[in-house]
Amino acid sequence: MKSGRLLAVLIGLATVLLIAAGTLWPNASAIAYAGGKKSAVLGSTSTPESAVDDLGAQLKLRNTQGAYSSLANKAEFTEPEFERDLMGSALSLRTYATLDSFEVQPLHQSETDAELLMKMHWSSVVGTFDDSRDLHVAKSGDRWLVVWPLKREPRVPPQVIPVNYLRWDVINRGPGDDWGTQDVEAPHVRIVDMRPVNRADGMVVMGELLNEDVIPASVSVRATLVAKDGSTLDSEGAFDMISQTLLPKQVTPFIIHFPGIPLSKVGSIRMQPLAVLVAASADPVIEIEDQAYNAGPGAAVTGQLSNQSGHVVNVSHVLTTFYDKNGQVVWVGGQYIDRALQPQTPVPFRVPVPQDLAANISTERTIVATYIQGATQ
Repeated sequence: MKSGRLLAVLIGLATVLLIAAGTLWPNASAIAYAGGKKSAVLGSTSTPESAVDDLGAQLKLRNTQGAYSSLANKAEFTEPEFERDLMGSALSLRTYATLDSFEVQPLHQSETDAELLMKMHWSSVVGTFDDSRDLHVAKSGDRWLVVWPLKREPRVPPQVIPVNYLRWDVINRGPGDDWGTQDVEAPHVRIVDMRPVNRADGMVVMGELLNEDVIPASVSVRATLVAKDGSTLDSEGAFDMISQTLLPKQVTPFIIHFPGIPLSKVGSIRMQPLAVLVAASADPVIEIEDQAYNAGPGAAVTGQLSNQSGHVVNVSHVLTTFYDKNGQVVWVGGQYIDRALQPQTPVPFRVPVPQDLAANISTERTIVATYIQGATQ
């Protein structure tokens, strides 16, 4: 009994000492997470790798002020320019993204200089995206400092851009209108192609949806897998792998994933296209330039997006349908552009395709779904 009491007293005393030590000499990372003053240096910068590690730790804490103050070339640009380089502008995906992790790969080092590759993995509301920077690190006294390769966004000169585009507005029945139950009819949409494909992590259902009406539609597609005994295996929607606003006669690809369900267990598939009338316009116009397909290692379709409107496009989603020589859908892929599309400023894109399907692809078609803050499309 006495030994138990003594153990409890020792544990209590140790706890008090640890709390006191943490209060008097707190860890810099803990202070930052707690919202206190953030130290300019979280760890040692006595080697090139540790200097880049420290910079990455600052960025993970979203401490751009501390990261900026640690740079060797901060006199070449302002802190807001550094922050825009990392976090983007105009409410793009980067604006609210967080640095999930990063990797540092040494390339070359001398007594006073070093070259390293920093691969940053960012997390956003629609998934992850990567950003790689070739970093030069210079020695200053007993410390190493990072020279940041700032990427400046091109500035669009003042100009007048004439617009001439179609627009659809919707007037619905109000509470005081004597129209009975009459209202505008929902758009007519139709699945024009559908194909299930077995993959290592489960099956996918992909295809294309057509708005065959003369009015715009907000669309979605749902697939229900039915087992051979008639029971329901799963029901899923396309979520974001679809262009959700279709103008008249437009076609969108879709792909629906069913993880863990092999195609061999499926007896039939019930497809349910859904459409709702929405106000929409044919603006902004996003041109796809220099589109090319590479079937080699790292198979992908690449190109550039050019915003031909006078709007800043906050979020753009590239969707590509890949076809075989018979015109059948082989794959549907997509890429979110992490930066806002500025007017008249080309931005590269790359939509990968599974390597085992690359040899079957003959042609491809790419569309761009857009979001503009405060706009209908």
